[in-house]
Amino acid sequence: MTDAPLLDISGLRIAIADGRREHVAVENIDLEVSRGEILGLVGESGSGKSISMLSVMGLAPSTMRISGSIMFDGKEILGLPERHARKLRGRRIAMIFQNPMTALNPVLSIGRQIVEALMLHNPFWSSKQLRMRAIELLELVAIALPEKRFSQFPHELSGGMCQRVVIAIAVANDPDLLIADEPTTALDVTIQAQIVDLLNTLRREKNLAIVLITHDLGLVAGLADRVAILYSGRIAERGEVDDVFSVPRHPYTAGLLAAIPAINTDRSRLHVIDGTPPSIRARPPGCQFQPRCPISIPICKDRTPEFRWHGASMVACHRSAEVELIKGAVNDS
Repeated sequence: MTDAPLLDISGLRIAIADGRREHVAVENIDLEVSRGEILGLVGESGSGKSISMLSVMGLAPSTMRISGSIMFDGKEILGLPERHARKLRGRRIAMIFQNPMTALNPVLSIGRQIVEALMLHNPFWSSKQLRMRAIELLELVAIALPEKRFSQFPHELSGGMCQRVVIAIAVANDPDLLIADEPTTALDVTIQAQIVDLLNTLRREKNLAIVLITHDLGLVAGLADRVAILYSGRIAERGEVDDVFSVPRHPYTAGLLAAIPAINTDRSRLHVIDGTPPSIRARPPGCQFQPRCPISIPICKDRTPEFRWHGASMVACHRSAEVELIKGAVNDS
């Protein structure tokens, strides 16, 4: 890893225009990821994970107003003209989209779709070179009989194999940064483990930086180096995975960890975080988590908490120093 981060996001704000009004979807997001590093991005649906990374790709809808800074390899890419953004997408920054069955074109063969990704950035390659590289990529993602799969269509492959094809397309041009949006969703545990091994191999062999978007804290614990916990469009806590998971300093993080099923517990039922995340049209003042927080105090309703360092972690909570209180509140609920 290098000292300077490959991706450096600071003060990212994304608002959705609604007539004369705008609703803030993401606010004050600061993230970094270096070469060879995996950053886990965790949060409930609607917390801003995917839309933040779509902004990095330059694929956010035109109705969204985006401000802040997105630096990639030392250059500002937020607001980059589309012709320049196309040179980055798929070449230096790639994305694995959530559902492989909808990410792949059902009427094009697997080989054709990989070749198209290669042709965009290697227009002078011969058809023989393109085919050889496509088969090489299928081998890279551990698909058996790659020559046969090259001519098959998505419906002829299993969900796990389609996910591998999507990964092959994403890494076709040896990108520096890979954004993996729920790469193990809807896959059985055996295939999930294989996809995790594949991502780890790609990171190790190609010094690939990966942003892993997921709901799965177990996946983050086993794969990521650092983690950022998002809640209602803001970062609640971020830091080294071991630090954040062993000593959570935000009640939301502690609640998520307590909700993980475990056999070595005296609980008769799973922990539940009461309530639901606020609507984008009705975000509360102060701390976004306050309406659901078991240890909130009056200041939480009125003042947005600032980030504070606690060891290697940064936490946005007025009570982040009271670790035992946070643990006790979660255990008692």
